[in-house]
Amino acid sequence: MKPVIVLVGRPNVGKSTLFNRLTRSRRALVADVPGLTRDRQYGDGRMGDRPYFVVDTGGVVTGLDAIVNRGDVSSGVASQVRTALAEADAIILIVDMREGMHPVDRQLATDLRRQGKTVWVAVNKAEGIDADTAVAEFYALGFGDPVAVSATHGEGVTDLIQRVLSQLPLIEEVDQSGDTPRIAVIGKPNVGKSTLVNALLGEERVVVCDEPGTTRDSIYVPIERDGRHYVVVDTAGVRRRGRIDDPLEKFSVLKTLQAIDEANVAILVIDAHAGVAEQDASLAGYALEAGRALVVAVNKWDAVEESDRDWAKRELERKLPFLDFARIHFISARRGTGVSDLFRSVDEAYASAHRTMTTPKLNRVLQAAVTATPPPLIHGRRARPKYAHQGGKNPPRVVIHGNQVTSLSKPYRRYLANAFRKAFHLIGTPVRVECRQEENPYHGRKTGRNRPKRRIAPRRA
Repeated sequence: MKPVIVLVGRPNVGKSTLFNRLTRSRRALVADVPGLTRDRQYGDGRMGDRPYFVVDTGGVVTGLDAIVNRGDVSSGVASQVRTALAEADAIILIVDMREGMHPVDRQLATDLRRQGKTVWVAVNKAEGIDADTAVAEFYALGFGDPVAVSATHGEGVTDLIQRVLSQLPLIEEVDQSGDTPRIAVIGKPNVGKSTLVNALLGEERVVVCDEPGTTRDSIYVPIERDGRHYVVVDTAGVRRRGRIDDPLEKFSVLKTLQAIDEANVAILVIDAHAGVAEQDASLAGYALEAGRALVVAVNKWDAVEESDRDWAKRELERKLPFLDFARIHFISARRGTGVSDLFRSVDEAYASAHRTMTTPKLNRVLQAAVTATPPPLIHGRRARPKYAHQGGKNPPRVVIHGNQVTSLSKPYRRYLANAFRKAFHLIGTPVRVECRQEENPYHGRKTGRNRPKRRIAPRRA
């Protein structure tokens, strides 16, 4: 395993900014708002030929043991930090040079000293300040020479990570690239996404609270199940656009949409009690437009009365008819009922999205579909699909060539997509049908009908 470097500190000292700098990404949500990060976020970093994991954590407002069992968000954040520290090979305690030494910095130093692990102090926001002056008062924390850095501008970051890695053993990197499905768990606020993520992982990996909007960022969690690697992404809940006034919430929504774009499979979580809302259909539509494979998880099913379950199922069919290709699971994330079955549907949807469709079979399916239901007449002319081939995967894309095929209506293209889906047993993935007009070989050439007659000169007497 690559060494794990954990970033800890008070709220708003720049942990997420440093995380993005070390991972060369924008994965962690950054804003001038204390307490923005709540869950621990993992990322890959590299310094030369030295790879490592870096872990971003939520801001600690008191000592790590002072808020145990309180049951609120702060308690959940502290629990996440303690879990991250248990996994750490090295710890970077980040402090704010502009605010100076803070009592929580001293308390955190005491707590970290009990971990028995190497701790480095990064004095952040030290741009434009003499390094010796910036770090002077932080020697009192008792962790050796502090390092002056500016996470925003990148100053001192290379020196910091070189010092950290120099104290860690050199471990040979194992190549784990390849077939790794990325699963985005999406839905409205408070439908149980984080609870479902914890149930999928088998641990309290992300903060769960009854307060809507607990998850603010997209949290990427690599896991292994039955010998296969996955990345599960917990996302922030998405409300209707007209109800979003907070700029921070807008950024959270953007991160959710980005997670959908980057995913292979999306699990749409729906509250069984609330039924299918407009925002559920909107999120499903966005995932469909992005070409993502889909699995539907109807959560809190255990709380629905037996007499109401048939009605709830009919509502799903009525309001989400465009997801008829997706598997639907009725689960209880809190109790873990039906959760294990989701992985089978995820694997099925992922395999379908990457299925190879042979050209001969595609053409046979196309000709059979056209024979069974010919394309409708448009302006007195009928399109003539001639042949098809696969144009891409994830989602599967079928390219159809022929005369007038660009005029095929959306309903007829859906008909063809369903024919391909049925023939190739594609479950849980949309199928894109792309039509390409076949060029007229006589376009621009003069035919016998409109070719000008050759003039014959009169004979001389």
